[in-house]
Amino acid sequence: MTTATSLFAPVENDLSLLINNLTSLVEAQHPILGAAAEHLFSAGGKRIRPAIVLLVSRATMNGEDITTRHRRLAEITEMIHTASLVHDDVVDDAQLRRQVPTVNTLFGNRIAVLAGDFLFAQSSWYLANLDNLQVVKLLSEVIRDFAEGEIQQGLGCFDTDVSLEKYLQKSYLKTASLIANSGKAAAVLSNTGEEIANKIYSYGRNLGLAFQIVDDIFDFTASEEVLGKPVASDLASGIITAPVLFAMTEKPALKILIEREFSEEGDLAQGLELVHNSNGIEKSRALAFQHSQLALQDLQCLPKSPATDSLKELTDYVLSRIK
Repeated sequence: MTTATSLFAPVENDLSLLINNLTSLVEAQHPILGAAAEHLFSAGGKRIRPAIVLLVSRATMNGEDITTRHRRLAEITEMIHTASLVHDDVVDDAQLRRQVPTVNTLFGNRIAVLAGDFLFAQSSWYLANLDNLQVVKLLSEVIRDFAEGEIQQGLGCFDTDVSLEKYLQKSYLKTASLIANSGKAAAVLSNTGEEIANKIYSYGRNLGLAFQIVDDIFDFTASEEVLGKPVASDLASGIITAPVLFAMTEKPALKILIEREFSEEGDLAQGLELVHNSNGIEKSRALAFQHSQLALQDLQCLPKSPATDSLKELTDYVLSRIK
């Protein structure tokens, strides 16, 4: 199976530079914030979002080398993503992230919230220093979308009236917005013109939605070791995802269990069984495939290059995670 590491071969050296720069970019005067930031960036991860920024940068520069502004954009993208994870872990009271203790576990919720705020602030500072108003607007929108998506999710728990459209909108806000807007920002820095920049935005939107749908399938199909959290934890928290939406149309009993918030003994196990006994997971796979194919079509605007090939292969990689 294709791995993220092999896909990112065209930007392997760029990613090495990024990882080396991240900790120095967020150094704080206070040692606790500095330690929290260092812990975050040493925890690993595939760096998919900055890799996409770097791949788009190389694919749109027509053979010329990428600029320092492209590199800084990739670093800002990873900072914003990491800040959102810190806040998510506080909201979810998560103990582990990538199999290592979360910032809130090590330093407490107060420091974790401040560390997340600090990363957002630092990313905003470096963003402003790119001196490109369109790029500032694109990435500022991402930070707003994160907050709006988290609020929508919090207010929508155990709401069985949520539509597929609303689910996709929330998935865009929480996941796809960063990929779409940072990719478009990279194209803007390459001076591609509006048409290509908008196609890159659409690619990121569709790829991000496919990515989130696959993650939501994982909540039902992956092991606790892979997830880093209990199986069906989203369902237990009342978060209505694609497999649940599709399952509810076939299994009305599932809706009843959700509406009473799995309050009776055995409710959650029964809910999990109903999802598995429906076509919810299969229909979710089809939905993820649909968005991955739309993402692939969006890339027809780019000239052939190793970076373009990697961006195309990413649409298959996202789906291969659930095969």
